[in-house]
Amino acid sequence: MSRRVVFLTGTRADFGKLKSLMRALQNDMGFDVHVFITGMHMLSKYGYTCEEVEKAGFKNLFRFINQNQSDSMDHILAKTITGLSDYVKEISPELIVIHGDRVEALAGAAVGALNNIRVAHIEGGEVSGTVDELIRHAVTKLSHGHFVSNEQAKNRLIQLGESEESIFVIGSPDIDVMNSTSLPSIDDVRERYGFSFEHYGILMYHPVTSELDDLPRQAKAIVDYISESSLPFIVVYPNNDHGSDIILNEYLRLKNLSHVRVYPSIRFEYFLTLLKKCSVHHG
Repeated sequence: MSRRVVFLTGTRADFGKLKSLMRALQNDMGFDVHVFITGMHMLSKYGYTCEEVEKAGFKNLFRFINQNQSDSMDHILAKTITGLSDYVKEISPELIVIHGDRVEALAGAAVGALNNIRVAHIEGGEVSGTVDELIRHAVTKLSHGHFVSNEQAKNRLIQLGESEESIFVIGSPDIDVMNSTSLPSIDDVRERYGFSFEHYGILMYHPVTSELDDLPRQAKAIVDYISESSLPFIVVYPNNDHGSDIILNEYLRLKNLSHVRVYPSIRFEYFLTLLKKCSVHHG
């Protein structure tokens, strides 16, 4: 009989890390792969990237909306636990595979630990500071198997009290992506995303949740530099942590600049309308 495995993915980032393993197991008759898609994947504002999971050829997909614009991280965690708990009770997996340090990963680890389902955690033991590190270490304590990137991460897990026999050093899953023979050419990328820059910088700026009071100044400084510079830039949306709307509001200033492209493509008028509604609603 094939062994049923659930992969939980909540962002474009963790999907990139999990994709090669998901594909390997789906191509193995010994495994029955299911994918629980949630988080940023389900938000049109961030590109509705759940479609990328489907385009990659994965089957047994379950989509779950775990948040709205006003939800805090604890609300998102609670909703994800509720949805995933119902899901695993329906399909009875033997293993839940999670990645990283998002609240979706914490939900996956909690659901597995409290329902006697084994949990495999990829890239634990890293150090990043802020709330991400707290979540990552909490996920470690709720997981059963640990697949880390290097010996330093392994040693941190041992210091946390994890059994050495449960820890496996596998390197970064990103290497599988970088070494893939199926990567598109840069010309294909330019055509798909509609830019012609020969040389360019890339900006991906995430909010630091412990510095929200200073975030407006930081975001303004970055956009000021890009606006005043003549250098071409590809600007990629931040994740959806608290403060992301402050960054996106600053990105509106990049709308008509010929040397900048922002992805996912910004619906500027739509976003402005939302901001005006929020201003009216709050008096």
